[in-house]
Amino acid sequence: MTDSRNLPTAIDLMTALERREISARELLREHLDAVAAHNPALNAVVTLAAERAADEAATVDERRAAGDSPGPLAGLPITIKDALQTAGIRSTGGAPELAENVPDVDAPAVARLRDAGAVVFGKTNLPCWSGDVQTFNDLFGTTNNPWDLTRTPGGSSGGAAAAVATGMTPFELGTDIGGSVRIPASNCGIYGHKPTFGVIPTLGYLDHAEGGDTEADVNVFGPLTRSVDDLEMVFDLLAGPTDPAARGWSLDLPPAAATELGEFRIAAWLDDPFCPVDPRVRAVHERALERLEAAGAKIDLARPEFDAAEMTAAGGLLISAAASPVLSAAETDEDQGDDRRLTHIEWHHLNRIRIAGRRQWASFFEGYHIVLCPVLPVAPIVHQQPAPGGSNWADPLTGHDRPYRDLIGWTALVGSAYLPSTVAPLGLTDTGLPVGGQIVGSFLSDRTTIAFARAIEEAVGGFTPPPHGTPD
Repeated sequence: MTDSRNLPTAIDLMTALERREISARELLREHLDAVAAHNPALNAVVTLAAERAADEAATVDERRAAGDSPGPLAGLPITIKDALQTAGIRSTGGAPELAENVPDVDAPAVARLRDAGAVVFGKTNLPCWSGDVQTFNDLFGTTNNPWDLTRTPGGSSGGAAAAVATGMTPFELGTDIGGSVRIPASNCGIYGHKPTFGVIPTLGYLDHAEGGDTEADVNVFGPLTRSVDDLEMVFDLLAGPTDPAARGWSLDLPPAAATELGEFRIAAWLDDPFCPVDPRVRAVHERALERLEAAGAKIDLARPEFDAAEMTAAGGLLISAAASPVLSAAETDEDQGDDRRLTHIEWHHLNRIRIAGRRQWASFFEGYHIVLCPVLPVAPIVHQQPAPGGSNWADPLTGHDRPYRDLIGWTALVGSAYLPSTVAPLGLTDTGLPVGGQIVGSFLSDRTTIAFARAIEEAVGGFTPPPHGTPD
C-alpha cells in the first residue's frame, strides 16, 4: 500500500479503506512500520500510542463491517504536532515542564479530526514552546531534514513536515505564528496551508506550562500534506467556529476566484531589499514561473505599495509578543532582557501599523487574486544550535552573517497581517534542496490560494519523495 517511490495521498488511503482493500488495523501497522524504518534517521515522531491506536482501528473495522459510516477519515492513522493537546497521549510542547503531561481533552481541531474517524497514533517533534524555525529541544533532541540529514526541516512544525514527507503519516496538523507550517513545508518539499487568522480554532495550543485555554494573536493551525486535494480536504474538516461562537456564527468562505491557470490574476514578488533572497532560491521560483507562463499563466512582477521593512519589523514584534511563553509576574523588565513584554500602548502602536498594512494589502488584491513570493530567503540551513534567537546566522552563499530574524522575514510579513498563505513545492536548487513558493491571498480567500496551488501542482509538478527516510 505504501509504495516508497509513490507515496499515496490521504484520499488514496481513504478510498482503499472504504473499498475494504485494506483494513484500518493493517494500515496502522504499515504506518508504524514506516516509523520504525525512517524515524531513527529523522527523529520526527517522538511519542507513540500504538496500543490505543490499534484498539481504535479495530473499532473502525468492526463498524465498517457492520455497515456503519464511521466518518470521512474513518481508520486513517495520523500523527499530531506535539504542541497540541491530545487526549490520552503525552503532549509536551517540547518543554521539560510538560514532560509527563497527558491531557484529558483534545484541542478542538484535534477533536474534529478524531470525530471524523482519524486514528491518532503519535506526536511529532518541535522546538520548545514552538519557538524556533529549527526543530530541536532538550526532551527529544533534533529532527533532521529528509532531503539532507545535516540540515533542519524547519520549525516549528518540523517533525510534522518530515513525517509527512517520508510517509510516516498521511497528513499532519501544524501550527503557524511566524511561519511554523510554511517554513517546514518549503524545507521538506510538501504542501502546507496557513489559514486566514480565526478560521480554524486554536484552543489547546501548548505555548507555556499552563497553556491550552487561550488563543494567541497571529497564531493559526493548518494542514501539512503531500497533495493539494488532501490539503483542501483537511482544511474543510477543520474550518469553522467552536462553541460558544458556533451558536450564532457560521463560516461561509467565498469560492475560489479562479480555477483555471489562465484565469488567475497573478503577481510575482521574488526578491526585495528588506529580506534579500539567495539567487539559487530565486532561480527555482523563476523556473517555476516560466513553466506557469508556458501553461498559460499571465504574471506581473508586482508588490504592495508599503514599506516592507517597516511592516515586517512591526509584524515580527507582534509575533514575538504572541509567541513568548507567559512570564512570571515576579520577573522584571531587566530580567527579561530582549524578551521584555510589550506594554498595551506599545502593542496598539504596532497594531496600527498592521492595520495600515492590511489596508494596503487589500488595495493590492483589488488588482490581483494572488501574489507568489518566497517562503524563505534561503534553502534549508544546516543545523545551528543552540538556537541563536536574536543573533546572526551565516549566509551560505556569501558567508556573511545575517540576522536570524531574516529567516521569518517573508512569512512574518504575511502572517502578522492575518492573510491566508498556501505553500506549494516549486522544485529543487542546483544542490538538490527543496524550495516552496508562498501563495498569498486576500483576507478569507483561502480557497483561492489553495486553488492556485493546484494549478502549480498541475503545471510545475507536485510532491516528490525525499531521498532520506525512503528505502531503495
